[in-house]
Amino acid sequence: MIEQGHALPQATLSELTADGMVTHQSDTLFSDKKVVVFAVPGAFTPTCSAAHLPGYVTLADKIKAKGVDAIVCVSVNDAFVMKAWGDAHNASEIMMLGDGDASFTKALGLDMDTDGFGGIRSQRYAMIVENGVVTTLLVEAPKTFEVSKAEVILEKL
Repeated sequence: MIEQGHALPQATLSELTADGMVTHQSDTLFSDKKVVVFAVPGAFTPTCSAAHLPGYVTLADKIKAKGVDAIVCVSVNDAFVMKAWGDAHNASEIMMLGDGDASFTKALGLDMDTDGFGGIRSQRYAMIVENGVVTTLLVEAPKTFEVSKAEVILEKL
């Protein structure tokens, strides 16, 4: 599993924008920037939709006021699902990125197998990344939602 002080692995993440599909390479996406990344097991799932994403939507301005260049939400879903989920929650200040093949999530070592429920998914986590290096990493214990909340990240900034 990735640790604080380690550089993010090379991977491709997808985003559906008003101009069409955009693929982001992790090395360029995170270089020369301070970025908050949070990941969820799945778009439109109960905790993710009721609390995790809405917390970041509500606190986006306060998080960015702490010198954060971007807030990124990652899930092992495709970019179309991530766009629809972001639109449903007015997440205009958050980059909704799909990790459709879980390559980024697996490279981080933060994948989990939910078997017949959904297959390979991301663990729930949040991190602060500065110039491609993880400076803060907060990974949830299974079936919890405590350390990756927007309020906790705001305190860590």
